[in-house]
Amino acid sequence: TTFSLPGTESQRAFDLLKAKFPARSGDTAQIVFAARGPGGVRAPGVQARMESAFAAAKRASSHVSAIADPYRPEGERQISSDGSVAFATIQLDVRFNSLPKDAASNIQDAVVRAAHPDAGLDVEFGGNAFTKRTPPGGTEAVGFLAAVAILLIAFGSVLAMFLPIFIAIVAIVIGLGLIGLLANVMQVVSFTGLIAAMIGIGVGIDYALFIVTRFRHGLHDGMEPADAVATAIDTSGRAVLFAGCTVVIALMGMWIMGLSFVNSLAVGAALAVLITMFASVTLLPAMLGFCGRNIDKWHLPALHRAAAAAHERGGFWYRWSRRIQRRPWPFALVALALLLVLAFPVTHLRLGNPDAGNDPPASTTRKAYDLLSKGFGPGYNGALTLAASLGQPGDVAVMQRLAGALARDPGVASVGRVAVNNPADPTAATISVIPTTSPQDARTATLVRHLRRDVIAPAVAGTDVTVHSGGNAAIAIDLTKKLSSRLPWFFGAVIALSFILLMVVFRSLLVPLKAALMNVFSIAASFGILVAVFQWGWGASLLGIGKKGPIVAFSPMMLFAILFGLSMDYEVFLLSRVKEEHDRTGDNGLAVADGLAATARVITAAAAIMVAVFLTFVFQTEVTAKLIGLGLACAILIDATVVRMVLVPATMELLGEANWWLPRWLERRLPNISVEGSHHDAGAPALVHDDKEAAGAGARR
Repeated sequence: TTFSLPGTESQRAFDLLKAKFPARSGDTAQIVFAARGPGGVRAPGVQARMESAFAAAKRASSHVSAIADPYRPEGERQISSDGSVAFATIQLDVRFNSLPKDAASNIQDAVVRAAHPDAGLDVEFGGNAFTKRTPPGGTEAVGFLAAVAILLIAFGSVLAMFLPIFIAIVAIVIGLGLIGLLANVMQVVSFTGLIAAMIGIGVGIDYALFIVTRFRHGLHDGMEPADAVATAIDTSGRAVLFAGCTVVIALMGMWIMGLSFVNSLAVGAALAVLITMFASVTLLPAMLGFCGRNIDKWHLPALHRAAAAAHERGGFWYRWSRRIQRRPWPFALVALALLLVLAFPVTHLRLGNPDAGNDPPASTTRKAYDLLSKGFGPGYNGALTLAASLGQPGDVAVMQRLAGALARDPGVASVGRVAVNNPADPTAATISVIPTTSPQDARTATLVRHLRRDVIAPAVAGTDVTVHSGGNAAIAIDLTKKLSSRLPWFFGAVIALSFILLMVVFRSLLVPLKAALMNVFSIAASFGILVAVFQWGWGASLLGIGKKGPIVAFSPMMLFAILFGLSMDYEVFLLSRVKEEHDRTGDNGLAVADGLAATARVITAAAAIMVAVFLTFVFQTEVTAKLIGLGLACAILIDATVVRMVLVPATMELLGEANWWLPRWLERRLPNISVEGSHHDAGAPALVHDDKEAAGAGARR
């Protein structure tokens, strides 16, 4: 995809360079080399080998338009002061993602063959063209294996375990195919398939898990297979459709951000969820009808007995709910305090963009990054590019004065010469500015803002010169500013739409309000963990994170959309069963306990599957995949344990019948949408408990 930030300083700089310096319209890459022998990179033998390598790189791909090597008279700046490190800049005529698949590897191989790196000469490659990206299909297999184990424990049956896995695979294959077609009509970022696979695996298994569980409950309650399928789809199937719609709404809310690369992520992830929804309510019922009572065939006796008894009164989750309901205030306060502690690091959140310094230490891009930092200082990995539009030839002198002012700034390590597009009649000029700090350093962002406001603007005031600043640091600042200005609208829209949907379905004001607040708390807690790991570096080495740095700028928005939708899944599945029991019994306390007893085991299994799947993405090479995978895993774990199993029953006990309050005038105006369906286990025994428990429950009410 072509990354763009319409209306920003960095985008105007890029557009000006593309229009006035067409040779620079493509991406650049670097060949970075270091020599340890006498003479360093200037040694005749090293120079001969590297010049041969540069010529080989030029021949290796027709998309290499030029190579600026350090051995040219004007290339002295490309050799470090001690002569040990140097680099050549490869100018491409296209963006890196438009290169043929093998172009970068051909260039790399040609350079290595010609340079003959050895103990005295290191040769590495920098730039997006040489970044290795892991396609979908690698670590996901580990997630599937974990899902198989968890489903076996949850169902105690091999055939029942197979169905959710099969539905997820079918949905992912179709979803990734549609994303491939989507690339023909809109810009699609490289990791859209990765994100779609991550979400699709999780929700695909979860949605099928809920429906299969309800189907098996029907069979165990004495229903015929056809009736059990109908009941499962009319209850859990409705919940799947509703929960899936909330996820899609949350994802498509990202269009509010107005960024093309974000739109492709939203559409790709939403497609994966939609395909999963439809597979769960069309293909899965057909498979259940085919399986019939054989669904429990090839069962594991001990696990099967535990699964069958899990939703009965007197079981662990029923007793757990009653324990919380007897002391709701202590449980609620402890759970809330834990969430606030986990969320505290969010107060120190700093946004930015990942760079090669976040790549794995063994990657060539990371080695090139480290060599440049060692030879030229950390700022060389994030040069600031100034692009100027000149009104008259004499404006070149204005740019030269600006270069002098920039060079005197203490935050600037060096300033390149003023380059014009046409020496005979210059209409545009560029200056390269090297900061003293690395691209992800907070001081670099401060420097960019300072130069824009206090150095560049005064230097060109009263002239016909217009200067725009671009580069990695500038892009990070502009992206953060653009996202920050729209995030409140995005958060508000997603929360408001979800609130309205839950209000219509559950005919309540407090239930959707409570759900929205709890989702925000769990998401904030996961953000806090991400700040501690990625920004503060706590345990970063265990996750293979190259170095600590700011949180990827668009990740809060992406994670909020995904997590708010997924959190609503558990809310819908739990509360739909609670409301079903409340409509049947009219007792809020018993409804909460029965709803938790009926759904806690399956919600726990679903959450465990999602956590396992998402954690496998921590082992991807891209820091963005690591961050999103860990964020999703932590949030789902927190949501399914602290929130659903503690806060929900505690707060619903505290609110009592007020949970289901809705003003009559509003109730008359709301459409009637039922997630529970018309089946309330009619003709089947209710959850059975002994007379002592019933009497005790009645006395407590």
